[in-house]
Amino acid sequence: MHAQVSPTPPPSPRQPTRPIRALSRGLEVLAELNRRERAAIHTLSSAVGLPRTTTFRILETLRLAGFVERDPHDDCYRPTVHVRALADGFDDEAMIAHIGKAYLPELAEEIVWPMDIATPAGSGMLVRETSRSPLALEPGGIGDVLPMLASAAGRAYLAFSTTAVREVILDSLAHSPERLARDRPEIERILQESRAQGFGLSQRARRISQEVTLALPLRAADRVLGTLAVRFAATAVPLRRAIDQFMPKMREVVDKIEAEFGRPTWSAPCLHPPR
Repeated sequence: MHAQVSPTPPPSPRQPTRPIRALSRGLEVLAELNRRERAAIHTLSSAVGLPRTTTFRILETLRLAGFVERDPHDDCYRPTVHVRALADGFDDEAMIAHIGKAYLPELAEEIVWPMDIATPAGSGMLVRETSRSPLALEPGGIGDVLPMLASAAGRAYLAFSTTAVREVILDSLAHSPERLARDRPEIERILQESRAQGFGLSQRARRISQEVTLALPLRAADRVLGTLAVRFAATAVPLRRAIDQFMPKMREVVDKIEAEFGRPTWSAPCLHPPR
């Protein structure tokens, strides 16, 4: 008598995996923050349709993991350099601003006047980092967009960019309402002067005093990724003295930022689950 062998049942189709809801929510919040580059809890909560308490827990989890950071001055959140490991949204401009942020506190102790790191954003320059000096003539900071032609940052960026990049930007600005945008000879004069002196310069009337800004380009090979600028009161620091005192210290920091950016040492964080 032979044992009866029952046929092997066909493999059952794989059941759909139940999604991890908390992970989906976390990625949604991170994606929205990455899109905005900087936002407060209530802004993100409204954007993704989650309660503020849930949004706060997600952001704090991401912060502890190293993917976002919180500004202690206003409690706004922004993505860190490690987001680059997840997507290409964290570009070279954001990277060089992130590197430069580490050098601002020490430089601010020497110069004291407010300093900004800005990168190109459309037809303007986006302030990504600032030293938040108490000597600032008027409040200003991260998230501000500076005019490309009227700001020292914009002038430094255009003056030291390649001809191709410069022409594309100037063509896009040609139809803007800004008067200077339609005065090509004056633009060329300003940019030639910026190249000759090695930095961008702008002056703007403020309530207390005229504000002068000096900006140096932050470069990688033949590309200009951003600028490092200092803002000061014309009545407190004569222009020549500012150039002599501020520029050497700022150039040292620019060299360090550019050198660090050029080193292939950036990698994704090694995250270990809690034991």
